Amino acid sequence: MEGFTPQLFIALLFVTIWQLFWKGVALWRAAGSHQKKWFIALIILIPLNDLGLVPIVYLFFFAKHPLTLHEMTKWFSKKKHN
Repeated sequence: MEGFTPQLFIALLFVTIWQLFWKGVALWRAAGSHQKKWFIALIILIPLNDLGLVPIVYLFFFAKHPLTLHEMTKWFSKKKHN
């Protein structure tokens, strides 16, 4: 393919990983919170998942226990938080 450069490949890989991360967290939360309608909606909306926006909106606004930035920083922190 003529227009397929290594930079484009890296960008597509990054976007794919970004989308999978947010989709996975949202599905995990919806399943764990017994929000079946949101779980199904997140699965169905896979083709409409531009940059993980649907899962991000769910996680921060519609989840039974909305995700907080403090919780996210604990995921990536080297220290163990209780």
